[in-house]
Amino acid sequence: MVCGVTHDPRVTVRHVWEKDGVVLSTEGNPRVRLDGSGSLRISQTWSGDIGTYTCRVLSAGGNDSRSAHLRVRQLPHAPEHPVATLSTSERRAINLTWAKPFDGNSPLIRYVLEMSENNAPWTVLLASVDPETTSVTVKGLVPARSYQFRLCAVNDVGKGQFSKDTERVSLPEEPPTAPPQNVIASGRTNQSIMIQWQPPPENHQNGILKGYIIRYCLAGLPVGYQYKNITDAEVNNLLLEDLIIWTNYEIEVAAYNSAGLGVYSSKVTEWTLQGVPTVPPGNVHAEATNSTTIRFTWNAPSPQFINGINQGYKLIAWEPEQEEEVTMVTARPNFQDSIHVGFVSGLKKFTEYFTSVLCFTTPGDGPRSTPQLVRTHEDVPGPVGHLSFSDVLDTSLKVSWQEPGERNGILTGYRISWEEYNRTNTRVTHYLPNVTLEYRVTGLTALTTYTIEVAAMTAKGQGQVSASTISSGVPPELPGAPTNLGISNIGPRSVTLQFKPGYDGKTSISRWLVEAQVGVVGEGDEWQLIHQLPNEPDARSMEVPDLNPFTYYSFRMRQVNIVGTSPPSQPSRKIQTLQAPPDMAPANVTLRTASETSLWLRWVPLPEMAYNGNPESVGYKIKYSRADGHGKTLSHVVHDRVERECTIEDLEEWTEYRAQVQAFNAVGSGPWSPAVTGRTRESVPSSGPTNVSALATTSSSMLVRWNEVPEADRNGLVLGYKVLYKEKDSDAPPRFWLVEGNSSRSAQLTGLGKYVLYEIQVLAFTRIGDGGPSHPPILERTLDDVPGPPVGILFPEVRTTSVRLVWQPPAAPNGIILAYQITHRLNATSANAAAVEVLAPSARQFTASGLKPESVYLFRITAQTRKGWGEAAEALVVTTEKRDRPQPPSKPVVQQEDVKARSVLLSWEPGSDGLSPVRYYTIQTRELPSGRWALHSASVSHNASTFLVDRLKPFTSYKFRVKATNDIGDSEFSEESEPLTTLQAAPDEAPTIVSVTPHTTTSVLIRWQPPSEDKINGILLGFRIRYRELLYDGMRGFTLRGINNPGAKWAELTSFYSMRNLSRPSLTQYELDNLNKHRRYEIRMSVYNAVGEGPSSPPHEVFVGEAVPTAAPRNVAVHGPTATQLDVTWEPPPLESQNGDIQGYKIYFWEAQRRNLTERVKTLFLAENSVKLKNLTGYTTYMVSVAAFNAAGDGPRSTPTRGQTQQAAPSAPSSVRFSELTTTSVNVSWGPPEFPNGVLEGYRLVYEPCTPVDGVSKIVTVDVKGSSPLWLKVKDLAEGMTYRFRIRAKTFTYGPEIEANVTTGPGEGAPGPPGVPIIVRYSSAIAIHWSSGDPGKGPITRYVLEARPSDEGLWDILIKDIPKEVTSYTFSMDILKPGVSYDFRVIAVNDYGFGTPSSPSQSVPAQKANPFYEEWWFLVVIALVGLIFILLLVFVLIIRGQSKKYAKKTDAGNSAKTGALGHGEMMSLDESSFPALELNNRRLSVKNSFCRKNGLYTRSPPRPSPGSLHYSDEDVTKYNDLIPAESSSLTEKPSEISDSQGSDSEYEVDASHQKAHSFVNHYISDPTYYNSWRRQQKGISRAQAYSYTESDPGEPDHATLSNSSSAQQGSLFRPKASRTPTPQNPQNPPSQQSTLYRPPSSLAPGSRAPIAGFSSFV
Repeated sequence: MVCGVTHDPRVTVRHVWEKDGVVLSTEGNPRVRLDGSGSLRISQTWSGDIGTYTCRVLSAGGNDSRSAHLRVRQLPHAPEHPVATLSTSERRAINLTWAKPFDGNSPLIRYVLEMSENNAPWTVLLASVDPETTSVTVKGLVPARSYQFRLCAVNDVGKGQFSKDTERVSLPEEPPTAPPQNVIASGRTNQSIMIQWQPPPENHQNGILKGYIIRYCLAGLPVGYQYKNITDAEVNNLLLEDLIIWTNYEIEVAAYNSAGLGVYSSKVTEWTLQGVPTVPPGNVHAEATNSTTIRFTWNAPSPQFINGINQGYKLIAWEPEQEEEVTMVTARPNFQDSIHVGFVSGLKKFTEYFTSVLCFTTPGDGPRSTPQLVRTHEDVPGPVGHLSFSDVLDTSLKVSWQEPGERNGILTGYRISWEEYNRTNTRVTHYLPNVTLEYRVTGLTALTTYTIEVAAMTAKGQGQVSASTISSGVPPELPGAPTNLGISNIGPRSVTLQFKPGYDGKTSISRWLVEAQVGVVGEGDEWQLIHQLPNEPDARSMEVPDLNPFTYYSFRMRQVNIVGTSPPSQPSRKIQTLQAPPDMAPANVTLRTASETSLWLRWVPLPEMAYNGNPESVGYKIKYSRADGHGKTLSHVVHDRVERECTIEDLEEWTEYRAQVQAFNAVGSGPWSPAVTGRTRESVPSSGPTNVSALATTSSSMLVRWNEVPEADRNGLVLGYKVLYKEKDSDAPPRFWLVEGNSSRSAQLTGLGKYVLYEIQVLAFTRIGDGGPSHPPILERTLDDVPGPPVGILFPEVRTTSVRLVWQPPAAPNGIILAYQITHRLNATSANAAAVEVLAPSARQFTASGLKPESVYLFRITAQTRKGWGEAAEALVVTTEKRDRPQPPSKPVVQQEDVKARSVLLSWEPGSDGLSPVRYYTIQTRELPSGRWALHSASVSHNASTFLVDRLKPFTSYKFRVKATNDIGDSEFSEESEPLTTLQAAPDEAPTIVSVTPHTTTSVLIRWQPPSEDKINGILLGFRIRYRELLYDGMRGFTLRGINNPGAKWAELTSFYSMRNLSRPSLTQYELDNLNKHRRYEIRMSVYNAVGEGPSSPPHEVFVGEAVPTAAPRNVAVHGPTATQLDVTWEPPPLESQNGDIQGYKIYFWEAQRRNLTERVKTLFLAENSVKLKNLTGYTTYMVSVAAFNAAGDGPRSTPTRGQTQQAAPSAPSSVRFSELTTTSVNVSWGPPEFPNGVLEGYRLVYEPCTPVDGVSKIVTVDVKGSSPLWLKVKDLAEGMTYRFRIRAKTFTYGPEIEANVTTGPGEGAPGPPGVPIIVRYSSAIAIHWSSGDPGKGPITRYVLEARPSDEGLWDILIKDIPKEVTSYTFSMDILKPGVSYDFRVIAVNDYGFGTPSSPSQSVPAQKANPFYEEWWFLVVIALVGLIFILLLVFVLIIRGQSKKYAKKTDAGNSAKTGALGHGEMMSLDESSFPALELNNRRLSVKNSFCRKNGLYTRSPPRPSPGSLHYSDEDVTKYNDLIPAESSSLTEKPSEISDSQGSDSEYEVDASHQKAHSFVNHYISDPTYYNSWRRQQKGISRAQAYSYTESDPGEPDHATLSNSSSAQQGSLFRPKASRTPTPQNPQNPPSQQSTLYRPPSSLAPGSRAPIAGFSSFV
């Protein structure tokens, strides 16, 4: 306000302002100030500023004044005394009146009227009410709802505060004004209709619905209505029962409330379903029209008794004693003719039948008409039975027969006729009475074939003829077997057999029989009759039907005549029928719940005989889809033919599925199994409710609303909802508001923080648990309110006359802070004397001055929001500068009665405050024994001496301490309290159920883990198991009882739990027994301590009634009947441990030493107690274990039982290797068979040239006895030839052979021949000189010296390793046999192999110079001395008696032994320690002068040197006439074995080559030698090293040679004086210097080359 005075500048003026005549002071009031020009400024005007203001101007020049009145315009006040009353003149209207409020010094513009309907949030009803009115009528309201109103006035300053709310006014109810919606009717049975509807729209219900009235009547008829009253508004369906069958009804539905009945819905019409007729057809007449047909006539029943649409008639005929075997014909209804006609044909001839007619509709058959007895007409009879002939003479025979099987009437007699075969003019016919069953035919011509016919007769004539041919004078005989069986047209289920008939037995063939062996060889050895072909005597082929696909068959045939059945034919070749799709579906298909998203499908696999194809291709296909038809049909393929279960994954929760299984093979698929249904397990909802909204209703409450969870996401029965709410951006876990029952869709949250922004989500829960919350969270803020007290008041500066205080905004601002107000006064004065200051909302400190020193002041500070001033915070302060930190409080104590499980009440005494009042206390806690001090609260009120310490853990020891804080700082902490332990509390956690598995058919085994110790909150005392049956109906959903209370809690929706108390805290498993079979159970667990019980675990579901067997099969026995089969037998598990029907067994078997590699399982899908395990390894020990299985799964295995298969043929030797390959010899070695399949008795080696040698292809067979040696030296090969070697092992029989080829040297790149050796002979040694030849493709590495007896013996290695630098070699004559001439040759060796031998040297006799004892004079002296001794010996013998003859025999035997030793065999240990195959000490022919000279005819017969070998030479040209057909055998005593060591072979050559003739040709060609073998003395005992057998050369002959050890594998000549081995091995001792050679036996005297062209002996 401007004073506006003008004055001379020289005059000094003073301004004084007055308000209402009182001088206005500007001091102490910051809102009012006077500026230099005298203007008055008032800020933040309010109603207290209203008044008359006067400006007085005082000066020396005079005074003056002016006045003005100040009015303050402000928001209008709230309208006063609003009153709402029901209108008396109008329906659905409320009259509202109020008093006009203060307008805030500004004219009112309008009123705003808000309304709250049924406690809903306020909404604007009228936004602009005339400001002059003070009443209004609100129309168009909804009956039965309550309303509140409030107003506010608006002027040009703004909108004022709302008035008080009116009292709540409720409109009276009215009948519903809309009908129920979506009324649907559907016929359920022939006498009931199901009606379903939905309530009227909510705004037309006009009150709380009490129920529904349904009225119905027959459609289109003038009849009255019938009524049904439903008194539960929650029920929205009704089954109308006791209606008329197949009738049309009109139905209407209306809702009612307390005010009356509402509007009926529009009519819906529906038929009851059809029924079955209630009366039979009328005027039924039946008569036979011929021998197999009956004619029916009848009238249709009255339509009103048909009860549906007439689908036709069934004509029924049955024999009197066989009512269940009826013949039925369906006749279509005939609506044109009144009389219906129908026929039943295919009946038996001349047979009585009961006849009847019925009418049927779609649901079923009506009653039958009264039965009438009718007989079919007579007909000619069938053929007579068993026509046979006996007493066949030359001119007569007797014919016998039996009555026809089908008489077809009354037999009147028989007709018999006969004629000569194919001469009808000779026919003779006789008629016989009906009792005659035999007749003697006479007057026949001898030895003539006749056709004889017999037929029965009735009144209708002659029946079918039975005929047969027979020769007179020749009685019929048994026929012979068919021959020449051939098979063609092989299909899956049939083949065609061609055959040649056998001998007919002098009469016609009446029937052909086909027998078959089914299965692979060894499986079914018995022959089964599988087909018969009668009355086709001239058949030459036939189709054999009804075979099994993909099955091996071998067929044979028999033929049958009047006498009997022939012997069987020779079996046909084995054939396999073609594949076909399976004929049957898997059986016993069941579908069980596996989890929330999976189902467990089980079936019984096809038996093997039903595969109809290759077992490897058999599998199963599963198709499954939702039972309600939504979604696709999916499929899954299982390729394992013995699989019997499958888990179908990725399904929807709590959804019913339909599944089917079919089998398939490589050709196609079989039929589908019947559909089975199953429901996935209930789960938690996968999403939250939709359309979540929230509205703040007050400053501490809000209303949350939502819609249902979408049906697809419910995953079970929703039992209720939980509202999750928390302050936005807070880290605290959300709080839950539980809404039980699934009909509520809203919740009023109370106890909320004021003016707080909340995040709100809603979730639904099922029996299983909580689903996912709604998304995204809804944000809503509660309404504002007056604020809480400011906090954190401190006085950092205190002087004697002023203080400065600081504070923080209220912890609960409850709105937007608009201002702070601070008052202070002396603590002793009254509140009226307080100084008041109002500060801006941003202020956080204030300095008060002008205080009295050393005084106590009380400061109060409050905050203001839109809603007004809030609660004040108070603080004392002392105006002194002697302040100090407070002293610590006393030791805190706790009374025992104040100790709870999670809180204690702590009390203490304050210490001195140091003249600065305590502002707050801080409390710390420490968990014993090892915890650290932790802050519990730092905001304990300054005037408190007790505090409830919460958030503690139950059953835990703690200590506490306290400190005080004033303006100066913190005190020290108090002494620690005594330790104390909180009480026990109920556990916080449930045990974790690890598994629930069926144990028996009435019990389950539960396994669990207890909760962690810190969650038990005390001492664990035990566990509680709660269990209940889940009540599934046919759909396996919940069966809900009718619930009248829409807010029913979820506990009311389900059955009650049974409980088991387990008082042993150490348990981790328990068998829950005495359950009901074939029920699904829900199981929960909890733990308890002394205080109480913890929460329950999530439910586990289990199906009881199917459990795996709990015991293994008993008395398992294993027997090995063959080399590849084991027979296993057992007894089933004890009955009480089978837990259901045993569906089959699993037989696990493996080789005893190789379980991991060989374990197999055979599944037997029949409850048989034996099985044959086939295709096993021979002579092998197997372990067998058996387990039973039922529908629930596999039981335990039995203890493994041992069994062994019989010996079998071994597998082929594992490998063949060749070494030491020269032009004429090779070392052959082989590996033992991988699978011996028995005890190895030896090996057979056969070799032959691939192309004939000199026109002869000779096969040599050598048998080696024993399981070693695994090598052989072969020396009779031809140069440059390829030989095929075949070796096979033998147990009790020979196994398959391994084959390899080898080509004799020299190979490509091998050295050429050295020069011809030059021999220099010394007295006891021989030196050989040669010159080097072509080295070939590689440098020469060594030389080899070969030797042979000059009489055409076989070359053999004499010296093996001669250094490459040497061209001469000297060796002792001791290694040769004395008196034998030898040829020598040299072979060079390089890396490519043995080269071409040099030409042979000239022959050199191995004869040393004669020593003195061989001079003639020495011999004469010895002879004389010998003569004297002989004379003495003779004299002694004469005296001794007559034993001269015996002595002579002994002498002769000794001389033979001496000869054998004197010419002992030589043996060479070659590089691989192979004994050389040698043939020594041969008998020579008379032509051999060397032999005659040396007198060798007294020696033993010739024999080969290595042990245990047997030879056979086969001459392909078969010179049979040259070989004597006798046999003899020869045994040989083993002689010394050389000490020399052979080195490893130089190289190996690929397998396969050989020479086509051998030493035996030479000996067998001269009968002299042959017979000399036969003259061998029998008394000489020798180890059997060889045996030879002669045989017909047409097939390779074999003999066996056993050798028990390598010491008997050959004989070796060595003079006694020399025991020096060959020093080929550098490790030999120094004494073994000279390179000696063991002379091969083929260098023996009398050897000569084999003669080609002769077959060998074995």
